[in-house]
Amino acid sequence: MKTTLKYISVDIKLDSLTLKGNLVVPHKAVGLVLFSHGSGSSRLSPRNNYVAEVLQEKGLATLLFDLLTAVEDRVYENRFNIDLLTKRLIDVTQWAQRQKETKGLPIGYFGASTGAASALRAAAFYGKDIKAVVSRGGRPDMASNDLHKVTAPTLLIVGGLDDVVIKLNEMAYQKLQGERALEIIPNASHLFEEPGKLEEVARISANWFAKYIQPDKTKNNVQE
Repeated sequence: MKTTLKYISVDIKLDSLTLKGNLVVPHKAVGLVLFSHGSGSSRLSPRNNYVAEVLQEKGLATLLFDLLTAVEDRVYENRFNIDLLTKRLIDVTQWAQRQKETKGLPIGYFGASTGAASALRAAAFYGKDIKAVVSRGGRPDMASNDLHKVTAPTLLIVGGLDDVVIKLNEMAYQKLQGERALEIIPNASHLFEEPGKLEEVARISANWFAKYIQPDKTKNNVQE
């Protein structure tokens, strides 16, 4: 039976700025996954949107948003400012926790490329409030000093042809202290553009979130 979805274009107001986002909430959602995209990408990333659709089929709400305003994105250095991007993800997480559609839902992060660094650093900041993290072709090494603080079960996914990034993820894997896994997708490049490879990423990610994101029985979870 097809999942009933609620699509919402949101303006995320943070102090003096507003970020654009796309929120999708399945009926009786069991959790919320926030996406932290890589440098030069946005909430419109076709790869992240595909993964989000697969997560929605598992009953997970998804929030894809622009980490930078249009003006900020014109400054190339901002795209690699992990401190700034981490703060944005932390602030947007707090915003999501206040919204009626997502309030009370357990939260996970999906980070792609450099976005994985901000996802892991934000997970380190929130501790047990973040239930799961998935990194796709990520640069967890850019969050190296915070990896030992991450308590959320973390899945690192890397393409088998992405030699340099494999090594960076292997080093990051050793620094993670909690539940963790490293999945290397054979014959896949950095962007998983080969036939069937992105589908494999989405399937593995959905299973990880489904396993580790469980409703918090002490809170009233959103049912509509």
